[in-house]
Amino acid sequence: MSSLDLLLFSLSRVFCSPIAVFFQIQGCLICLTLALGWACAAYVRNREIKQMKDCMKNGNSFSFLSHDINELEHSYQLNLPRVTVIMPLKGFGEHNLHNWRSQITCLYGGPIEFLFVVESTEDPAYHAVSRLIAEFEDHVDAKVVVAGLSTTCSQKIHNQLVGVETMHKDSKYVLFLDDDVRLHPGSIGALTREMEKNPEIFIQTGYPLDLPSGSLGSYCIYEYHMPCSMGFATGGKTFFLWGGCMMMHADDFRQDRYGVVSGLKDGGYSDDMTLAAISGAHKRLITSPPVAVFPHPLASDLNFGRYWNYLRKQTFVLESYTTNVNWIMNRALFTTHCYLSWGFVAPYFMAMIHVAAALRFYNKEFFPEEITYNSGGLLLVTILAICTLVELLSMWNLTRIEVQLCNMLSPEAPQLSLASYNWCLVFIAMLVDNFLYPVSAFRSHLSQSINWSGIRYYLKDGKISKIERTQRSKDMGPVFTDLGGKHLYGKKGMPTRGSFLSSLSRSLAQWHQPKKFDN
Repeated sequence: MSSLDLLLFSLSRVFCSPIAVFFQIQGCLICLTLALGWACAAYVRNREIKQMKDCMKNGNSFSFLSHDINELEHSYQLNLPRVTVIMPLKGFGEHNLHNWRSQITCLYGGPIEFLFVVESTEDPAYHAVSRLIAEFEDHVDAKVVVAGLSTTCSQKIHNQLVGVETMHKDSKYVLFLDDDVRLHPGSIGALTREMEKNPEIFIQTGYPLDLPSGSLGSYCIYEYHMPCSMGFATGGKTFFLWGGCMMMHADDFRQDRYGVVSGLKDGGYSDDMTLAAISGAHKRLITSPPVAVFPHPLASDLNFGRYWNYLRKQTFVLESYTTNVNWIMNRALFTTHCYLSWGFVAPYFMAMIHVAAALRFYNKEFFPEEITYNSGGLLLVTILAICTLVELLSMWNLTRIEVQLCNMLSPEAPQLSLASYNWCLVFIAMLVDNFLYPVSAFRSHLSQSINWSGIRYYLKDGKISKIERTQRSKDMGPVFTDLGGKHLYGKKGMPTRGSFLSSLSRSLAQWHQPKKFDN
């Protein structure tokens, strides 16, 4: 018997100990909990689909705009409130033009203006969106706003606040959209309608439906977002907030209610985390209507290195906070997420050992007295496999329903399909993403700095304390953003060719030399 055989059987016996069995059963419970959450989310989304179908059966062919066809009458549309849509832009990628076009061609019947806010005229987005506005200049009220450089907060928040300062004085609501949001024709109308029904709503939000491009990195992004999606599919009140879609009362910014402007401007890094903290501190209401799910096509060349950079930015938001209570909540999220992530991955490692030990045992002739094999390991593997299958089926079902809902909400757009999803890659992405999340989270905690679209932010006491901008060069600053593959500079650079391992090694090196690397 080789040393490898001895190691396998020893580990298999160890993994049948009570504490190891506990962790394996815990992994199964995590799978089933996720499956239940996605099943509830699917129920909410599917209920909206049924309502739309019922409306169509009753003669309302425009149910994708409103369930009540009377709301589409001209007399009703005349009384709709004014909305300002603010889109902070950075770079220009393969899907941006389609997304911007879906935003400015929405079918909102009330007065509406679109403000595309860029850092400078040197941003590739400036010329691209200027041409788009020129194409629709006789049909929409849209303009480009140059915000300049941020000095006290993230560039995105700075662009948003400059947009707020520029918005029409009669705007009742302001809608912040990321430039990778692909709106449905009735999205703005649906958000506004909910705000009008319930004036107590502080923020209305939504969530993206990722469309993987085929790479493992894109599937890791999809898998990362899916657990959060259940928090947005409540059909009403939620504690979650996505910065890609936030509708708020314009007067909250004009009057700085609850400190929304000062909280964002004074060292704010993440717009959604800051506003969610303000909402929680003042017990304000956040809602997410069931129709607020938006197709989010990922870049066709989204590699693993760019996924890692995106994950780094996502874990870094837990290092920013506004109050002591917010700090405690972020620490709790940090600890819980790291524990559950590795608690999810560990049972699969144990299952691999159990299977390998079983194969070695049954494929070789051992004398019974030479070695003992605990078949209980295979029982644990079987239970984990069943729970994993239930989890994947629930994820598939929610994705299927959201794809169907998006197709119904945008009947004029090319129809989305589940056929392109590779569920083997989804499973691999689940393991990879959950293994790397704690690594990224600890990296963020130790570094207290992050490179976001070529700008390095440093945190102190949960707020941005220092901003470094570097000139584009061969070795410093990314050429592309992470998800959309957007060019950040006037001239198109070459895609990142470094492997994920080299990207990770550079990040690890920054623990000791934080200023040596900027990408």
